[in-house]
Amino acid sequence: MTAAIQTHDLTKRYRSVRALDHVNLEVQEGAVYALVGPNGAGKTTGIKILMNLIGATSGEATVLGMDCKQIRGLSYRQIGYVSENQDIPEWMKVGALLKYLSEFYPTWDRQLEKALVKQFELPLDRKIKALSRGMKMKLALASALAFHPKLIVLDEPFGGLDPLVRDQLIEGLLELAGESTLLLSSHDLAAIESFASHVGYLEEGKLRFSEEMTSLAARFREVEITFETDSVLPSPIPGNWLQAKAAGGVVRFVESQFDDQRTGAEIQRVFGHVKAVAFRAMSLRAIFLAIARKTEAA
Repeated sequence: MTAAIQTHDLTKRYRSVRALDHVNLEVQEGAVYALVGPNGAGKTTGIKILMNLIGATSGEATVLGMDCKQIRGLSYRQIGYVSENQDIPEWMKVGALLKYLSEFYPTWDRQLEKALVKQFELPLDRKIKALSRGMKMKLALASALAFHPKLIVLDEPFGGLDPLVRDQLIEGLLELAGESTLLLSSHDLAAIESFASHVGYLEEGKLRFSEEMTSLAARFREVEITFETDSVLPSPIPGNWLQAKAAGGVVRFVESQFDDQRTGAEIQRVFGHVKAVAFRAMSLRAIFLAIARKTEAA
């Protein structure tokens, strides 16, 4: 497969602070890639570098086969970009803005525009300044989708939106996901879990992991071990066991490299005979909380 986005040792420093630290990221064509992490992790910085809005300190990045430093002017005819704080000329009416933008894109699809206007219930005759935040985000997304971009880049598109508006935006994205590559950053882990195909976790400027969503979900499990008598934690604890705790006759931990046979064998090796073992699948939010707490403990 061909990479729509690729970075090599991408680094951004602000004096002594590394907003990005040697990030190696690859987003394949057709992927729905979610970039997640805590505030200040470097997500927006990375996206701005990819969009050539700021420069990197060192490293390389390509977007749709182009060096990201060359993205300008006509290059944006292939990229639909929406940011949380995007400037929109609020003195214009919704319909006037869409008409104005359509003249810049040879691939602008009037039928798709009409479908998005209907789907998002956009009021064509209303001034943008009178719209709610949710409606402004719908307008920005419609503007970014109507010309069939090869790449859609969304920076925190769901922030502050109510669940209904969020779901409408996701529905619009999914309908066009087959023809575009999608990269988005977001704190809304529940929304991401419902439609992303791949996920990358940024923390303190470092890309801790990048993998398919199904792979991530498969390798994390909450584990509960029950003993006949009171239990104690082993020392040392296996490195792939996170948040291990013992209380009475129960030990609980998060297994970060789950495999039914291997994990079962490791529990038997560490504890010997146990009364019962239970494995539970984890939500994306629970997985990231476990990862974040591991970092805090370190």
